[in-house]
Amino acid sequence: MEAISLYSGSRAEDYPLVREQIRQLWEPDLPLVSNLSNCSALLAAYLDRTNWVGFYLWDADSRELYLGPFQGKIACTRIADGKGVCGTASKTLRSQLVPDVHQFPGHIACDSASLSEIVIPLVHEGRLMGVLDIDSPELSRFDQFDLRELEAIGALIAEYWPV
Repeated sequence: MEAISLYSGSRAEDYPLVREQIRQLWEPDLPLVSNLSNCSALLAAYLDRTNWVGFYLWDADSRELYLGPFQGKIACTRIADGKGVCGTASKTLRSQLVPDVHQFPGHIACDSASLSEIVIPLVHEGRLMGVLDIDSPELSRFDQFDLRELEAIGALIAEYWPV
């Protein structure tokens, strides 16, 4: 299915539109990787001033995140639980809003152009599934509004995630 509309430029109007597009794009009979690929492409198209949008998937056996579908430059393939921004989100199950990644202790620099980052843990029925990771080459690119809206998007994706 294709995207349903063009964006207006108003975040208050467009974030709900992105959620609706995810609902329409998600095909439960497809492999997870296919659906997450479309989600990363949709978010990359919508979110301006970003240089990486994608998913890291949780492996409970190894207790690490591994690279999933994304849009952007080559990325780190494994992130240990508790390491960097993504690993902190996975360990704490709390979203991470980082205005300046150089001020985040233990930040993992996959792309030296990234200056700010937001990471949303994807949790279904109390179980970590992965994280949504978004980087920007601009300091303080993300704010509390983005955090709230991206958490809603993350909750929607986690709800659709096959268990």
